[in-house]
Amino acid sequence: MKSFLCAAAAAMALSIAGAGLAQAQTAERVYDNGPVWVISRVETKPGMFDDYMAYLAGKWRQVNEAEKKAGYVLDYKVLAVDSPRDHEPDVLLMIEYKNMAAFDRPLAESDATSAAAFGTVVKSNQAFAARDSLRTNRGSTTAREVRFTK
Repeated sequence: MKSFLCAAAAAMALSIAGAGLAQAQTAERVYDNGPVWVISRVETKPGMFDDYMAYLAGKWRQVNEAEKKAGYVLDYKVLAVDSPRDHEPDVLLMIEYKNMAAFDRPLAESDATSAAAFGTVVKSNQAFAARDSLRTNRGSTTAREVRFTK
């Protein structure tokens, strides 16, 4: 009798849990995939904020405008962080890509964009390394925007 009651209780618990799972799976989707954002966190070195802004207004902007013209980038933004703490970013770079496919394209295309801005891919790589004198990259996040449909 005891084992029958235990089996019945287990069966009841499983059916209740199963009902909860079924309800979770039948929820109507109220969103769709949106564009993809890459958000980079940058800490400028002391006294280098204006120099870094000059770089962003020049080559960085030129590359993003070319990517925009090619249809990979929808928009880009630079945010200055108000009162950052020590070793935290004072600049956020936000680039909005059309979709994840923007990251899956021939390297020759992105190399051509870099070469147009910097002269050659080698010079682009050298400029990337030289920016370490202006800033410390504190990481980045790639995230898909969720757009509500209802």
